[in-house]
Amino acid sequence: MKRKLRLLLATVLFFTLSLLLIFIFNQLYFFASLVGNLHPVAGYIVLGAGTTVFCILVFSLITLWRSPSGPVFPDNEMSPSYDAYIKHLAKTQPVHSKHPAPLQENRDQRWLVTNHKLLETDALHITKEVAVKNFFIGAFAQNTSYGTTTSLMNNLKLVWRVYKLHHRNRHGKDLLALYRFTYESLPLSDFQKDELPFHIKPIIQSSFSNTLATLLPGGNLLTPFFLNFFLAGSTNTYLTCLTGIISTHYCQSLSEEDKAEIVRQSQFEASFMLKEVVKECNPILSKTISNAVKKAGMESLDSVQPSSSGSNLAQDIVSHVAQSLKNIISENVESGKEKP
Repeated sequence: MKRKLRLLLATVLFFTLSLLLIFIFNQLYFFASLVGNLHPVAGYIVLGAGTTVFCILVFSLITLWRSPSGPVFPDNEMSPSYDAYIKHLAKTQPVHSKHPAPLQENRDQRWLVTNHKLLETDALHITKEVAVKNFFIGAFAQNTSYGTTTSLMNNLKLVWRVYKLHHRNRHGKDLLALYRFTYESLPLSDFQKDELPFHIKPIIQSSFSNTLATLLPGGNLLTPFFLNFFLAGSTNTYLTCLTGIISTHYCQSLSEEDKAEIVRQSQFEASFMLKEVVKECNPILSKTISNAVKKAGMESLDSVQPSSSGSNLAQDIVSHVAQSLKNIISENVESGKEKP
């Protein structure tokens, strides 16, 4: 089935490109004929210039798409092409500004691993930065097209930033391969029920943290309401952490054996980064929601009419309880503002 779909896609692409070329050259020939009516030589000049520009454009696109030829990507450290690939990668990869030997000519595996560690630090910093954004997007815009689209765009930008960090010369084919590998490595891209517990476990652990238990206002009554925010934010953050870490390990892989370990290692590292992000974001989110609930409660109590001289006993009790609750909530809000 997959082979038939690829054949169909290739046929459609070839047919579309053929129509595009026919249209372009037809318009170019028509324009050259109009100019040729003024002067015969001018028509040939326009036709030649247009063809030259088109060839330069096609060559530039091919160069931008395909990376220059290099050593074969090795299967493992014992492969004959391993040393050649290490030297090639060390020459073509950007040198980190904090590398202890940035001008070293004979760049071996040790030099490359040091550079990778420094680049990985920057990549993880970028990943955590985007993960914090996606936490709040997932919490407040959960299950909405805006939240889904915004998170997706942030993750796509994250992969691009990681790729740009590891490549001095960028090529479309390599970038597309990175996007494809990252997507296929994420949960539910190829649904397997056996893998779900490994992904759900860190999300649940981070959501039921001590911070969550101590900062939730309203006790058990509002716990399900707040958990929806925290679980949605944690899930969004976990996917973002996986995206950044998988992309980083893919860019730093030195053999096929390294690629085979990317997903397992990334799941382990993403769970730790998730706990850090949730620990940082939970107090902010809890305090924000807590103040919003208290404010909404005060505004609701304002709608209760005060008791009058002609009111009955039930109305007097409701008015007194509403006024007491309003004073309690107001005192809690003021005390919360006074705390640093």
